[in-house]
Amino acid sequence: MEKGVLSGVDRLETVASVLRQGRVGLMTNATGISRDFRSTIEILHQQFDLTALFAVEHGIRGNIQAGEAIGVYQDEATGLNVWPVYGGNHRLTPEMLEQFDIFCFDIQDVGARFYTYLYALSFAMEECAKAGKPVVVLDRINPLGGELIQGTVLDPAFASYVGMYPLPTRYGLTIGEYARWVKKHLRLDSLELHIAPLAGWRRGMMPWEAALPWVAPSPNCPSFHSAFAYIGSCIFEGTNVSEGRGTTLPFEYIGAPWIDGDRLARRMGEKETTGIHFRPAWFTPTFSKHAGQLCAGVQMHVLNPESADPVAAALMLLDGIRELYPEKLEWVSWTTESYTIDKLLGTDQYRRGTMDAARFLDRFAEGRERFRRQREPFLLYE
Repeated sequence: MEKGVLSGVDRLETVASVLRQGRVGLMTNATGISRDFRSTIEILHQQFDLTALFAVEHGIRGNIQAGEAIGVYQDEATGLNVWPVYGGNHRLTPEMLEQFDIFCFDIQDVGARFYTYLYALSFAMEECAKAGKPVVVLDRINPLGGELIQGTVLDPAFASYVGMYPLPTRYGLTIGEYARWVKKHLRLDSLELHIAPLAGWRRGMMPWEAALPWVAPSPNCPSFHSAFAYIGSCIFEGTNVSEGRGTTLPFEYIGAPWIDGDRLARRMGEKETTGIHFRPAWFTPTFSKHAGQLCAGVQMHVLNPESADPVAAALMLLDGIRELYPEKLEWVSWTTESYTIDKLLGTDQYRRGTMDAARFLDRFAEGRERFRRQREPFLLYE
């Protein structure tokens, strides 16, 4: 492979002295691979005393669909037990903590506040701090880059497993930088935290410039393009509009059986969605919302990832659907407690208000700038 960025797993020499101190528990998934496509599981199994594996949403090998519950099972390749930290339990239990002396984390994040892997790491850090066990994070790139900060800033009143802390939707941190930030935010002063840093990564770097292999972090994020769309179009999970799950272009396709795709695309052409184009599209999901039904809507094309704001564009799209189909659009809920859109946006101001996307997002300008200043001490790269 051509010269490019080295991930934390490619630089284990920076944390090897810590990993050799005892039994290692590894939280990872299919994205945990080296530049030469070797699994982090196999690498740690060969070089250190790897004794336990911990699976987040989608499983240790990426073969579990979104939201599907899993129990303890055995990894066929290593014979190690795989302990789930998703579904009924998001935290390391006392029994899980007994399986290791050093906790290691290696998962590719997608740079979105509502991605659950962030909180799997945060919760593990909390439990390891209580138990006096060191945490090692093998850093990985932020595929959305590390400069732009966009979207809403979560109100703690709407904290959930798709947004726990007052982060912007697009926060511009690597997973190692996030670990440093959240350690401070959660006041985990006693936690021994080690980061295996990236080499060759710059904050303004786009994922293809890193020349790293891309493995889908989840079944519905198969490409860089879907990751850039996801940071915005994930909000449609809080509506009765399909976000493209069950198609070949999840989070790029947005539509429903009752939408006129040409009409919606024309409406979007009237809005300022710099760097993003909405094209009329038709699709039939094989599962999830409107499964087996022909949906019309748009495909979200991110033309200029370096400067586009997918969060604003997706909210403008929701504006457009709200304007054209007020009698059809519905807010949905994963639970009876609150609306999903409020959890994803970290506020109920959009759902309850009458302001458009631009005015709504303007309300968070000060919060985004405040976070930009707050994150400075935790940055590892220029």
